[in-house]
Amino acid sequence: MTDKTNTPISVVGLGLMGTALARAFLKAGHPTTVWNRTAAKADSLVAEGARLAPAIGDALGGVTIVCLTDYSAVRELLGDARLDGTTLVNLTSGDSAQARETAAWAEKQGARYLDGAIMAIPSSIGTDEAVILLSGPLPDFDLGALGTVSHLGEDPGLASLYDVAGLTMMWSVLNAWLQGTAMLKTAGVDAATYAPFARQIAAGVADWLPGYAEQIDQGSFPAEVSALETDARAMAHMVEESEALGVNAELPKLIKAMADRAIAAGHGGEQYPVLIREFERPGE
Repeated sequence: MTDKTNTPISVVGLGLMGTALARAFLKAGHPTTVWNRTAAKADSLVAEGARLAPAIGDALGGVTIVCLTDYSAVRELLGDARLDGTTLVNLTSGDSAQARETAAWAEKQGARYLDGAIMAIPSSIGTDEAVILLSGPLPDFDLGALGTVSHLGEDPGLASLYDVAGLTMMWSVLNAWLQGTAMLKTAGVDAATYAPFARQIAAGVADWLPGYAEQIDQGSFPAEVSALETDARAMAHMVEESEALGVNAELPKLIKAMADRAIAAGHGGEQYPVLIREFERPGE
């Protein structure tokens, strides 16, 4: 691992996130080169000590961080550039297939390629709260200046997959909270009053995950807490209550429909994680 304050870094793409990345490297003492199609966006960073590359080719080489709008923009910008000697770290949002395709392309151009995902907002970059996921070859340099960095494995598509899986968790928790908030508002309970209870429930459910994960990995779902058919009866109450209150019942109906299919397939006596069978099926 090279010294974290001596590794020269290039940052290509100076939107809000790219600027935050470059600023974190500067703050940590990295010699930092920046490039953006609109050069004026680099002015504040140059004032803080960054070097502005006059052309994109001058920003390539060593450890080069790319943070653009999408993978197509990365390919369009770098084109047929030779990337020999460049470790290309692509922190552009996309899916796992795009990550793997871009990895193959970059390697043909002579680069050592890592794909990444930023699980943070620009203002948190440079703090422990910023989670940076990397996949591809094990890095031989330190990106700790950006936050908490996790290397997930050699498959360059893993970072994107983890990113989407994390977003699935985020939106699912938020949607469940919104459903409950809408229901309680009909009784005059405001969101701020409900939020602490909802947070307690979310934390409790999170504690179940290791045990449920063990059942999924073993492919065995003994009903140690409750059977799915028991859970489905509670889901019916959730649907009925929503409808009676005049609250949108699409989310609880979706949850119950998946449980009903699993029960019809013979899994009613098993524990809730058996629903993984439904999630693994292609949509109709």
